[in-house]
Amino acid sequence: MKILLPDSVPLSPELPEGVTAVTYAVAEPIPEEHLDADVLVVWTNSQQHLDATAAAMPHLRLVQGLMAGPETMIRAGFADGVVLANGIGLHDATVAEHTLALLLALVRRLPLALAAQAEHDWSAELSGPKPLHPDGPITTLLRAKVLVWGFGSIAKRLAPLLTALGAEVRGIARSAGTRDGYDVVAESELLRVLPEADLLISILPDTPDTRNALGPVEIDALSDDAYFVNVGRGSTVDERALLAALTEGRIAGAALDVTAVEPLPGDSPLWDAPNLLITPHAAGGRPVDPDALIAHNVAALVAGAPLRNVVER
Repeated sequence: MKILLPDSVPLSPELPEGVTAVTYAVAEPIPEEHLDADVLVVWTNSQQHLDATAAAMPHLRLVQGLMAGPETMIRAGFADGVVLANGIGLHDATVAEHTLALLLALVRRLPLALAAQAEHDWSAELSGPKPLHPDGPITTLLRAKVLVWGFGSIAKRLAPLLTALGAEVRGIARSAGTRDGYDVVAESELLRVLPEADLLISILPDTPDTRNALGPVEIDALSDDAYFVNVGRGSTVDERALLAALTEGRIAGAALDVTAVEPLPGDSPLWDAPNLLITPHAAGGRPVDPDALIAHNVAALVAGAPLRNVVER
């Protein structure tokens, strides 16, 4: 068995006896002598590269992505008999960390502090004694009501961090229940719980069912004092509706690490939207211990055992 490893990230998985690892350049076509590989690991491959690879490698049994989202692998058109697996779990820590940074920047009003710094202004609006829980948007996570929409592995990493800072955390998912000790509300109850939220965090994936999931109706259900953070996929947000809400002051502010079109075009009105913080899809991009996932799935493939992170298509 042959496995192709990308040169875009350092990899050295422990592989079963008889499995040969070859490193390939993600910016170049797969060399002809390696088109017979059984396993292809992908990371930062372009859509064009994956499309060409899907058509040229007839012996593939597994495509192991290191990214959480499987969209590029699905679009490439790999044969039905090829198992696709994604990198869910590899980015939980870094995305949770970035999410925390974004929401704290909003809650502690860091954009306003940076604007004041640029003017050499020791802002009276920010400095000095202040109420712990003033009227209007929250200024602390203590007792803040936080909703996390998309309660998967990233949310399970993030929720305890929010709890440690004093927030009251609830999840939203397709089905209700208790997950890792947190109350999770069914999406059918979304419009009922949104008005209660001080902060809404979206970690939704890109699927046909989630596109524009946060639209005008959902945004109108939020309090005028609520904050919104998106670290899932840009396609899940109706950006026109969000822009209108920010411009008209119908939400307190937002932070986006993802947008519908990436890179975000220079003429996008989002760049100049009031009370909006944008980072360039920077939350993940650093898979943590991908060798363990690769080693497990290759060993499982050899043994005919269940694989992790298999993508339904």
